[in-house]
Amino acid sequence: MNRNYLFFIILLTGCSITPQKEKLISVYDFGLQQIADANSKPSKQQQKPTLSLLIAEAKSPVWLNNNTIQYRLAYQNPNQSYKYANSRWAASPAMLLTHHIRNSIAINTNNQIINTQDNIRPDFVLRLELEEFSQIFDAIDSSYVLIKLRANLINRDARTLQAQHNFNIKLTTPTANATGAVRALSESSKNLTKDLSNWLSKELIQTIEKNQ
Repeated sequence: MNRNYLFFIILLTGCSITPQKEKLISVYDFGLQQIADANSKPSKQQQKPTLSLLIAEAKSPVWLNNNTIQYRLAYQNPNQSYKYANSRWAASPAMLLTHHIRNSIAINTNNQIINTQDNIRPDFVLRLELEEFSQIFDAIDSSYVLIKLRANLINRDARTLQAQHNFNIKLTTPTANATGAVRALSESSKNLTKDLSNWLSKELIQTIEKNQ
């Protein structure tokens, strides 16, 4: 076969006679977490009594228990989940969300946040169940993100369910791709954490007032 003809065939089929470089995988988290201004916190005289709280590691379904960035094509088959090939979370969404929630509540509230390594019996345990954390395409060039989380506040001494709440956060992505998904899911996670903190504070304040 003529060499020039063979070279033309290689170019036409998109093949290369040189080794292909591997595509770099982009790794994401939720970004830097804002710390509340110490001057904006209430004085010791104004602070309410504290309660110790153990925030357990969030649970998630098997398909979500990994570091892939998931998306669905609702306009085609909403029951099927896909993952981006060259984009990853730094950890599973459940782990990232748990870390973010723990830090936020510890920084911005007067509650004592402890972990299992502290060997301390907490007053309450917060259990989290992450049910959805993905990007959803309602059209080929349009998408939004959806986070579904169930929070269970458990009274450790009474061994009873103190309160339960389902959180649903939906936000349009700035771009219909992996980068847009990361930005919207990160922002949604921060909004979710604020809503969860507010709900938790109300429940714990009510408990303190009942016991006074």
